[in-house]
Amino acid sequence: MKQIFTLMITVGLAALLMSPPASAKSNYEETTVADGGALAGVVSFKGKVPQPIMEDLNKGKNSEFCITHPDTVDGHIRPRIKMHAKDGKLQDAVVFIENIEQGKSWGDQSTQFDFKTCDIFPKITVVRTPEKGEKDGVVQIINRDPDILHNPHGYSVSGANRKTLFNKPLPSQGDVADVTKNLKRLKPGKDDHFFLQCDQHNFMEADARVVWNPYYALTGPDGAFKITDIPPGKYKVTAWHPYGGETTKEVTITARGEAKQDFEIVSK
Repeated sequence: MKQIFTLMITVGLAALLMSPPASAKSNYEETTVADGGALAGVVSFKGKVPQPIMEDLNKGKNSEFCITHPDTVDGHIRPRIKMHAKDGKLQDAVVFIENIEQGKSWGDQSTQFDFKTCDIFPKITVVRTPEKGEKDGVVQIINRDPDILHNPHGYSVSGANRKTLFNKPLPSQGDVADVTKNLKRLKPGKDDHFFLQCDQHNFMEADARVVWNPYYALTGPDGAFKITDIPPGKYKVTAWHPYGGETTKEVTITARGEAKQDFEIVSK
């Protein structure tokens, strides 16, 4: 009897240790926001901006079509720019609130990636996991190129590790891959960087931050952002760029007020 009791305790402790921490669960709840506030600011970048990757489009598949990309220069070379930072102001940084459990609805916020002229648009954005009952429409990928086979391959990236989320061929112009169901594999606390690539043309790339609530914004060319309808409270807010890094600050939002908070991402 004593051995059975000891075994039960051991199994119970093991299950507890294997369970994900509470902070790793996505429990966001949509509700009415009364007296919501706002957060505005600018994200800057300090450090050396990565040089463009000079892609030789003469190589690889469908070169005759891929060289029609509007950014192609002499010699059929396309500069692939990974970061836009003018006068230190960082474009396409994702600013998001981390520790928020309830607030405004997602609305019709969805993400669409266009595979066009052997490129992916947008280059940097956000993706979210589908809510309960959502089976399609959250993230879609569309082939815009005539007579070109594209093969979108989606990953969750953590350091040097990649986890495949989907791999779907799009053989014809107008073909759509709805990957909503595949993104249910993303887990809070484990997955935060989504990476998309074409297996037919591996220079076609895009990045996205995985978000767990609708409180986020992407910075414009001037590095500016604004997030609205935030319930009053104290929050952790992060500014992230896939090729720059991230920084987090604590921000207090007051009822109907607008907090000002700038962020500086410093290259390592």
